[in-house]
Amino acid sequence: MGHKPVAHVLIFPFPAQGHINSMLKLAELLCFSGLHVTFLNTKHYHQRLLRFTNAQTRFACFPKFRFETIPDGLPDDHSRSVNYVNDLITGLESVKPAFRELIIFSHLKSDNRPPVTCTILDGLIAFFMDVTKELGIPSISFRTASGSYLWSCFCCHKLIEAGEFPFADNDMDKLITSVPGMESFVRRRDLPSFYRAKDLNDPFLQLAVTQTLNSTNASATILNTFEDLEGPIISQMTPHFPKIYTIGPLHAQLNSRRPNSSQTSDSSNSLWEIDRSCMTWLDSQPLKSVVYVSFGSIASITRDEMLEFWYGLVNSRKRFLWVIRPDSVKDNDEKSQIPAVLTEGTQERGYIVGWCPQEEVLVHPAVGGFVTHSGWNSTLESIIAGLPMVCWPHLADQQINSRFVSEIWKIGLDMKDMCDRSSVEKMVNDLMENRRDELEKSMNKISQMAKKSVTEGGSSWCNMEDLIEDIKSMKLQV
Repeated sequence: MGHKPVAHVLIFPFPAQGHINSMLKLAELLCFSGLHVTFLNTKHYHQRLLRFTNAQTRFACFPKFRFETIPDGLPDDHSRSVNYVNDLITGLESVKPAFRELIIFSHLKSDNRPPVTCTILDGLIAFFMDVTKELGIPSISFRTASGSYLWSCFCCHKLIEAGEFPFADNDMDKLITSVPGMESFVRRRDLPSFYRAKDLNDPFLQLAVTQTLNSTNASATILNTFEDLEGPIISQMTPHFPKIYTIGPLHAQLNSRRPNSSQTSDSSNSLWEIDRSCMTWLDSQPLKSVVYVSFGSIASITRDEMLEFWYGLVNSRKRFLWVIRPDSVKDNDEKSQIPAVLTEGTQERGYIVGWCPQEEVLVHPAVGGFVTHSGWNSTLESIIAGLPMVCWPHLADQQINSRFVSEIWKIGLDMKDMCDRSSVEKMVNDLMENRRDELEKSMNKISQMAKKSVTEGGSSWCNMEDLIEDIKSMKLQV
């Protein structure tokens, strides 16, 4: 009678804040099930994780968990910003031999740890499946963006065949009819950012489409979403993708399964230094009076855009908490004087920090709305917190997320491709005052569905159980 192999999962995220954050949450969920889990990070980002979080201590309670690192193929002084995504991809492709060696020869097979029986690879680095296939190890693709984004990437060839892409003119409000399930509401401007390329050989376009198609070669696909939110789009995807597990919102599922209700402050996966002074400031503000503003961990804006937002926020006369990362302003000249009206208005009603504990901020009683870049993690966190949004998307999936937020789910307002102080002022006032009741009504309904999905018996909870059982039954294909 053959000995059944012990399940051992290796998780490898793309080196970026949002990807590492959500995949670490998945790692913790798998640890609760008793699986052996190895989390593989690039050395650069692992050092930042250790510097700014308690991840090492937090995972120490799981004897079957281990962190491992791998080079990213880039020089130490490389900025590793999203502007150099092709460098990141090229660098990672160059370390495929090191990845192979790590799985075969490293500590993964020592200290009584069983060999890796399954890998969960970020869909942006699906090329590592070449290695796992060679070694006979099943691979699951984890896509950290929305299902709607993934489907719109997959349908790129349909748009080309229909003559809808590349765009023939500059009418960005023209409807796109070649993405099944989105024919009636997605305009050119709502497609993922790379669709704005004029050339089919654009590197961002090639990356998004190629890695999406590569992801379909995995044994299964994990999505950080839930059926009540993206069910119609998931049903469109099902015939074209391997088995899909919708297990989100991951941060809420993790909180549901923690044996003792840990505070979110104890589980930060931030790659930036958190300034907690904003929590003290929030404690002194009235109920639902503050609009929280953050454009995420990678997007950068111009100084002019920052000033327009600043004027809009001050002119709205609403209280605001604004995250401005040290590297978030592209052409910032520190010697340039900020107009007195802005500094005075901020001292009176605003608070600015370099980075904050976002999950905590969103559920703080003083916060009444969220001005966001529409990153998928932020969108899901806002849904769980029950906070309506103003969406100002920048790149990748953010454009299509913001369209669903405003037109389909009706839980926010879309300000894409606009950046002037009067629009900001109007949108903030609509969010916090003029349209607050209608947005809150829609948001409360979807928020309740999201919370139900991750409680015992909910769709995402059950899909997580199925994923764990399927991982335990996977066998090396040698």
